[in-house]
Amino acid sequence: MKILVANLGSTSFKYSLFDMDGEKTLARGRVERIGEAVSPCTVQIGDTKTEIHVPVPDHAVAVRQCLAQLTDTKTGCLADASEVSAIGFKAVLGGKYSGIQRVTKNVLDSMEELNDVMPAHNPPYVRAMRLLAERLPDILLVAAFETGFHQTIPDRNRYYGVPKEWAEKYFVVRWGFHGASHRYIAERTAEIFHQNDLRIISCHLGGSSSLCAIHHGKSVAASMGTSSQTGVFHNNRVGDFDPFIVPYLMQKLGKTQEELLTILATQSGLLGLSGVSGDLRDVTTAADNGNLQAKLALDVLIGDIRKYLGAYLVELGGADVIVFTGGIGEYQPMIRQKATEGLEQLGIVPDAVKNKMVLGVESPIHAESSRTHIWVIPTNEEIIVARQTKEMVEAQNVK
Repeated sequence: MKILVANLGSTSFKYSLFDMDGEKTLARGRVERIGEAVSPCTVQIGDTKTEIHVPVPDHAVAVRQCLAQLTDTKTGCLADASEVSAIGFKAVLGGKYSGIQRVTKNVLDSMEELNDVMPAHNPPYVRAMRLLAERLPDILLVAAFETGFHQTIPDRNRYYGVPKEWAEKYFVVRWGFHGASHRYIAERTAEIFHQNDLRIISCHLGGSSSLCAIHHGKSVAASMGTSSQTGVFHNNRVGDFDPFIVPYLMQKLGKTQEELLTILATQSGLLGLSGVSGDLRDVTTAADNGNLQAKLALDVLIGDIRKYLGAYLVELGGADVIVFTGGIGEYQPMIRQKATEGLEQLGIVPDAVKNKMVLGVESPIHAESSRTHIWVIPTNEEIIVARQTKEMVEAQNVK
């Protein structure tokens, strides 16, 4: 069975093609600048990379172009586009819909109702999936919502202290996100240790960051809330923030609510606090060169990580494994070291030498004296979405 996994942006279409017999990656590709006069369309199949530049007015044409490259008689890996059983989307928030869902009008309408909550994610997915459903009716479309993995979070960690009808009518609860990544970490860690009852703290750190407490392979707490703006602060998003400050700042800055929310969602986090960049590498370089504002931004980020790490140690009654993943988690030893140092009395002891040597590979980074294992495990969200899509294909008895 061949599954195409899609990651959509407002003007981009990134994809991976999997053969689920052995879970082999057959191809990876991307279409960028959708809607412009000319769009670069790149695909890598094995060691061969091909790029062409053609007009791609919308996401439906992007999918057709992707399939054309995959079925090219000289460089493609498919005999015919009909070999693709389904397209799986790493969707984010579906309101009353979560887990694995066949893309239908009702699912898209529910996602659209929450556009204001997830302005960077839901609108491009809704537009693209609605278009694909109309233009490519013969291809099964599957939404694998990031919130699905967090459906096991107990009520004590899910509800806010607000009128309960807000949760029931408007979905104002702590959803948690990065579900595909945290699910992969749960499954992969269980494989490494040959145990299913582990207490795991998964630290997905990147442009967007979140921590998740996992027990028996299930999510029991997650740092993100109703929206992905919350929790640990991000590259350009605020993270946790006092809502009562919003009207005060609107008055002081002379901004509308929409303008202020745009600042909180695009000009805050590392970018806003450092005044340098939303890229951790740039902020770290600036801090190393004596920029105190950049150093403050790093300190606050590390403090946020440690705050949730501590909370989840209490929630789980300790941890068997702490896992770092995501672009920062996999490639920034300094963040990993500072997030876990000084915790010897809790049985958490990183090995500074091991830690510095591990960049983007699966490896332990804890000292021999550490009761808690500390690992770096590169995430693989796409294979999780592919597996979930395969389940839906089999359930729908399609191909």
